[in-house]
Amino acid sequence: MELKQHTTDEKTGIDYTLHGDYYLPGISLPAEEEIPIGVWGRRHAMFLKKHQRSVYNEFLVSGKLQTYLAQIDRDAQEMFDLLVYQLAEQESVTEQLKVENQMEWVQRMNSIRNRATEIVSNELILA
Repeated sequence: MELKQHTTDEKTGIDYTLHGDYYLPGISLPAEEEIPIGVWGRRHAMFLKKHQRSVYNEFLVSGKLQTYLAQIDRDAQEMFDLLVYQLAEQESVTEQLKVENQMEWVQRMNSIRNRATEIVSNELILA
C-alpha cells in the first residue's frame, strides 16, 4: 500500500506530511515581527532561557517573545537613565565637576552607572 505524501486529521484539522516512514505534523510558530532588542532585553531573554524555561517557551510559542523583550528593554533603559540622572544629582556629579576634574567625574560616573546597572538587573532583568 502506498502512503499519501500529505494527509489531514479530520478531528483536529492538523495537516501531516510523510517523512520517511512517519507522518509529522505541519505546525509552526506564529509569525512574529522582528523588533530590535537591546542589551537589557537580551539579558532578560538569557535569564528566562536558563531559569524560567516555561515562561520563555510560552512567549515563544504564542509569538509574543520579541514584543515582550522589546518592552522589557525600553522599561529597563528608562529606569537606568533615570537612576543615573538621580544618583548623579544626589552626589553632585555635575558638568562643572567634569570641566574642573575629568578623572574624578569619570570615576564617579562609572560608579553611578555600575550601581544603576545592578539595580536595574535585580529589579527588572532577573525578576
